[in-house]
Amino acid sequence: MSQITLPPNIVSNPLLSQWLNFHHLPKITVCSGKVELGQGIQTALQQIAADELGIDLEQIHWIAGDTQDSPDEWYTAGSLSIENGGTALKVALGFGRTLFLEAAARQMNVSVESVTIEKGIFTSPESPQQTSYVQLAPQMNLDLAIEVSAHIFATKKQANLKWVGRDIPREDLLAKLSGAAFIHDFSLPNLYHARMIRASHVQSTIASVDIEKISQLAGVDRIVHSGSFLAIVGSNEALLVQAQEKAYTLVTWNTPSYVQAQTETEPMIMAQQFNDEIAYENGTLQSVVKTVKARYSRPFLAHASIGPACAIAQEKDGVLTVWSHTQGSHLLKNQIAVGLRQEVSSVKVVHLHGAGCYGHNSADDVAFDAAFIAKTTGLPIRVQWSREEELTATPFGAPGVVEFEAGLNEQGQIVNWHTEVWSPTHIHRPGWAGKLNLLGAWMIDHAHPIDETKDNPLPQGGGLRNAITLYDVAHQQLRHHMIPQAPLRTSALRGLGAYLNIFGMESFMDEVANELGVDSLDFRKQHLSDQRSIQLLDELAKLANWSDRHSLPEGSGMGMGFARYKNTGAYCGVMVQLRAEEKIYIDQVWAVCDAGEIINPDGLINQIEGGIIQSISWTLKEMVNWNKEGVITNTWDTYPILNFDEVPKVDVKLLNQPGAPSLGGGEAAAGPTAAAIANALEQALGLRARNLPLTVERLALIN
Repeated sequence: MSQITLPPNIVSNPLLSQWLNFHHLPKITVCSGKVELGQGIQTALQQIAADELGIDLEQIHWIAGDTQDSPDEWYTAGSLSIENGGTALKVALGFGRTLFLEAAARQMNVSVESVTIEKGIFTSPESPQQTSYVQLAPQMNLDLAIEVSAHIFATKKQANLKWVGRDIPREDLLAKLSGAAFIHDFSLPNLYHARMIRASHVQSTIASVDIEKISQLAGVDRIVHSGSFLAIVGSNEALLVQAQEKAYTLVTWNTPSYVQAQTETEPMIMAQQFNDEIAYENGTLQSVVKTVKARYSRPFLAHASIGPACAIAQEKDGVLTVWSHTQGSHLLKNQIAVGLRQEVSSVKVVHLHGAGCYGHNSADDVAFDAAFIAKTTGLPIRVQWSREEELTATPFGAPGVVEFEAGLNEQGQIVNWHTEVWSPTHIHRPGWAGKLNLLGAWMIDHAHPIDETKDNPLPQGGGLRNAITLYDVAHQQLRHHMIPQAPLRTSALRGLGAYLNIFGMESFMDEVANELGVDSLDFRKQHLSDQRSIQLLDELAKLANWSDRHSLPEGSGMGMGFARYKNTGAYCGVMVQLRAEEKIYIDQVWAVCDAGEIINPDGLINQIEGGIIQSISWTLKEMVNWNKEGVITNTWDTYPILNFDEVPKVDVKLLNQPGAPSLGGGEAAAGPTAAAIANALEQALGLRARNLPLTVERLALIN
């Protein structure tokens, strides 16, 4: 029997006992390193687990993101929870099922090929006996290295899937809609509250502080002051919130010297120092008869989660336990230990559900806050960030500029494609590249150094994500201008550089098509040989009735955008119909997605819809503003996001590919949506908008 390479998450977590155990009988315990962040992944992964084990969903005891019991699967990020996490779970549990099939066959004295599993019970037509996981568990050794060859055999025995492919309601939603299901609701006996005192630029340092006056504020029981780390602690949360506002007036700050007053994104980016490299080149340069060139930009973007960050920490019996809505429990555990300069074994991190997470938000930083304060005071501590902190202290999505140059031959075909990207890092997560990336650890006495930032290299890419075009060209070159120091702190935000790069690339495809006077959909298809891409575009054109777009009333327009996320993930095409009046109204959005074999269709649709809605908000509204002291967009009034009454009708069609690898779809729609809006706006107003966001005030400045 041929051996197949083990998935990376199995290589790093090779024992079956890391994925499967029987510690919570009669339920079967399944463990995962991929956590629920509002994306519905908990339900989808349980569907995979139930089919692999031949059990029902209600028979699963689920553990995820607990550093004591869960495998280390890196971050829950990059739209890889199904693509990588689901694949690993399938292999691990398939191997486990094979072991139990063989044990059941031995016990019943039948051939293993005759044994079937339903609801965790093993039966065979060759015997009147039956057995179950529960009965077999005491005799099984799960501390075995997972072998994928056994899984191949087991998979062949389970051709008929019961759970995968079905619209299973999300398990987590009922509690979230009806009760206390979030980390903000979690409590401990004798819990104390803490509030941070930080400047509007979070890497500012304390110039002066009146500790005595702060200590006299009502509600302040203790103060934790270490270097430029400053927190107030009290048992009455309401009084503490009032004290926090007063404490801000008793501190002065030194803003970092590299922070200058804000300018427009493109000149601000181009004024930074950067490192140059040719990141990708392929093919042979061709002679051309025409060249088209254009440049696009996006500003700093905030995560803008509805629920601000929260964490709880308690040191007990020599173990510091931190409850967090982090994307990477194991990485955070290691980072907290390094930040506190103690043994990793003395720290435990337990994941709890938080507000929707779109990347490296504030969850890890607030976790260190709680850990440091609990360690310093000896008290059980709950730290809750304010709305102002959430919009200023959380790492921002990186700004950027992307420039495209296309060389066309006599037939109007693009043969040369040249891309340049200017951007600071899009990934500065805790533990990334082995560096300590926690805000509080940079502020305490004997502060940990802030290391020079680096970006995620290709093929995944950070600023370069989706910067390599999928379109067929004879020669392609990609140049990267990496900016090591930006005015504001940046890290991962949904899609990383793909949002800007796809917005620019798909806007550019329309610009070149318009320059040639040809249909932009046909122009795209002329440059594609990948049949899944062509099928998706054809389905999208039918869904949105693309052929009738020129019959729209004056001031209305329809545009499109298309990409394959990371050039390896889900394919997504989006068409937008909008009206340009006193502001831009998005009337209708259509999307078609090909994410391989679909685990939960409703869950995937929710992800595509969410990406579309967030992208509309980014594209039309969102932009971080700052001055020489720090960020000034720190409320919903100054940093507006899309309102509920501005959400358009969204129609999503899925192209299922049974038997094909499942592909991550959570970040696939953002870039295509932005391009579709810009392209529709060009049809509506004859206005080519290249610099985000596309607010009415900014559009009025376009020549």
